[in-house]
Amino acid sequence: MVELVTVMAILAIAAGITFISLMPALKDAHVNAAYSTTLMTVRQARQWAIQNRKVYLVTFNPTGTPAGKGRIKVERMDAGAVGPMILQVDLPQDIQFQTLAGIPNTATTTPDKLGTASAPIDLDIGVTGGVNNQIYFYPDGSARDVNNNLNNGVIYLARTGDLYSSRAITLFGAAGRIRGWRLASVPPGSPFWSQQ
Repeated sequence: MVELVTVMAILAIAAGITFISLMPALKDAHVNAAYSTTLMTVRQARQWAIQNRKVYLVTFNPTGTPAGKGRIKVERMDAGAVGPMILQVDLPQDIQFQTLAGIPNTATTTPDKLGTASAPIDLDIGVTGGVNNQIYFYPDGSARDVNNNLNNGVIYLARTGDLYSSRAITLFGAAGRIRGWRLASVPPGSPFWSQQ
């Protein structure tokens, strides 16, 4: 009986050590999943617009999104009006659209040199009167805002309090080009954006 209890104790300790050592990997998996989901959702909406010859609206954190949650909604436009919802995805619970203190935030250090990282979702850089959290993808592949201006911008996401979990997605409206970025550091303490 003593031997059985000893073996069980050793197994419990080993399981605890394994769980603790896997926590960073699980956290990285969450941020990578959120980043991939966001990037693929935006690319998919652009592809649908081209294939179906329709305008598709992508909204980040649409009205009704619960506080502390990240949500993306894709809708098709029919005859100039918002039509059916095609897709809605939620980010993992611990990942949100946000900018954290310490990310590069000058016009020369942000991803694709777009903006100054003053807002987590800024899709109308250099344009006034648009809606910062929306993209309209057109059949020619371009991205525009609600006023039909070309939509250039950046979307940031991260885990609260974890600077190097930061990811970014950039959009160039004329071409509809979408690129992904990861915050890196070489040497430690010198964060910069690395294209993925």
